[in-house]
Amino acid sequence: MNLPAWLRRHFTPAADSVAAAELRRGKSPWTGGIHLLWSVWVFITPLMGGGFNLRWGLLTLLSYPLFLYLYVTALLVPQRRMWRHALAMAVMSTLLLPWYPSGLSYFVFGCVMLRSPGQRYWRYALHLLVMNVVYVSVAMAFGYPKAMWLWVPLMSFVVATIITVEHASQEKDAALALSQEEVRKLAATAERERIGRDLHDLLGHTLSLITLKLELSRKLFDRDPGAARREMEDAERVAREALAQVRSAVTGFRATDLVAELASAKLMLESAQVQLDYGAPPQGLPPEAERGLALLLREAVTNISRHAHATQAQIEFQQEDAAVQLCISDNGCGGVAADGNGLAGMRDRVRELGGTLSVDSPRDAGTRVRVRVPLVWREPILPLRAVGAVGVLERDPQAQVRA
Repeated sequence: MNLPAWLRRHFTPAADSVAAAELRRGKSPWTGGIHLLWSVWVFITPLMGGGFNLRWGLLTLLSYPLFLYLYVTALLVPQRRMWRHALAMAVMSTLLLPWYPSGLSYFVFGCVMLRSPGQRYWRYALHLLVMNVVYVSVAMAFGYPKAMWLWVPLMSFVVATIITVEHASQEKDAALALSQEEVRKLAATAERERIGRDLHDLLGHTLSLITLKLELSRKLFDRDPGAARREMEDAERVAREALAQVRSAVTGFRATDLVAELASAKLMLESAQVQLDYGAPPQGLPPEAERGLALLLREAVTNISRHAHATQAQIEFQQEDAAVQLCISDNGCGGVAADGNGLAGMRDRVRELGGTLSVDSPRDAGTRVRVRVPLVWREPILPLRAVGAVGVLERDPQAQVRA
């Protein structure tokens, strides 16, 4: 059934509402509705005195739907206006106090939802104090027992403090995730600038020199063919040197810095509430080995963040004469019996590096991944091709370009 347009507009969350914030986090907009379970006290209070009489039934039938409406719309309106709905709950509870003790649950909800975003806790606590002074005055005037004077204000302050701490923790997690994203963006920007500078330094002078050599050879072609040939050979030599430099630079571009990867791992795990301790990586690693270890580290940290349910993790490096060892451990659930996509990819990468990988993962005792990679790197053999009718073999320069 299609709702009328005015009703859909009324129940559409504002951009800065609590429901919209939950949507941006990838959650249901009604996640906060779980707190409505506390309203069960509306139906439990009669069991403590007074019973389920006709007056209780009529007042519940009138007040509870209004309370639900105020609660739902409080999640949909801009957060700076939530206090109006919270105050309406508290006022409704206070007005019903002479005849309807169950309405005290509405008062607690109003106290908890009263705080505005960015409001200091002391100012919020002052508002709670004023509201509870009014409540106690009304409760005393209508003969409520002294126990009711105490537990309702106490419950209001305790629950409000808990919710405030939860919101502060969520804001901290959001700020941490944002800082992690900003670090990645800044790192990517810095890397692009470095690549631009390096390519300019590598190719600017070299291409200018090649251009001059070729222009000179063109001018000498008719007058001094031998000199023109030498200039062209010089241009070819410079071009080959430039090609070697570019290939070396590209290898450096593709290499991932272990230090940067460790910093990124710490940010990722801290956002997942996992404390990470790590030692400094060894210096002077071959680019291929460092890149491989960085990618292995990234995959292992991702697995911890997503699957381990850990609270602590540790990364250790140990350098030997001809190898380096990386150990990544956590105190999570363990029990890894078979390789998933992550571990299978790690094994393939370690195999390409000529190393070994072992996984120790007893159930409920965490997981320890140990990687050992040799530091001796073998350059791939370039393919050979036959040249000329006599079948002379030479290195294929095109294959060098493609390697």
